Amino acid sequence: MTVAPREAETRIGPIGALLCRVMFLAICLPGPVLLVAAVSQSRSLSATDFWGLLAGGLLTTIVGVGFGVWGLRLVTRSRRDMRRLAATGVAATAEVLAVANHLGEDPGLRLRLRISGVGFATFEVEAVRPDDPALVPGALLPVVVDPASRVFSLCGNG
Repeated sequence: MTVAPREAETRIGPIGALLCRVMFLAICLPGPVLLVAAVSQSRSLSATDFWGLLAGGLLTTIVGVGFGVWGLRLVTRSRRDMRRLAATGVAATAEVLAVANHLGEDPGLRLRLRISGVGFATFEVEAVRPDDPALVPGALLPVVVDPASRVFSLCGNG
């Protein structure tokens, strides 16, 4: 089974990872706190207040814990990608095949790349990079690839 190639997540250092994890953990907490408040204060609250606090706690728990877990997994994946590339990554070359404007969340250029190197089969991927006049069809970019997982990271250019 061939693993689909994917670009490594943005590099996050140890302090940034710690701060992100603390932030995402803080996002998880308000919902359970509201649930505990609803249950512990149920005798002193009116029925309307109790059910409102309980419903708000459930909704906040579902959304907050979902978003918090997603963020924690993203940080973990980023750190794992960078460790994998540092340990087993091989130098390779990415040839820019096509360039198009990208108007999504991060405006810039959508690049169609052919990545080739020693130790893995050549593959093509798309990547979004900030506008750069050097990114034209035919340009060669340095890249690091983990041959086993086909995770790659462009060196420079965004």
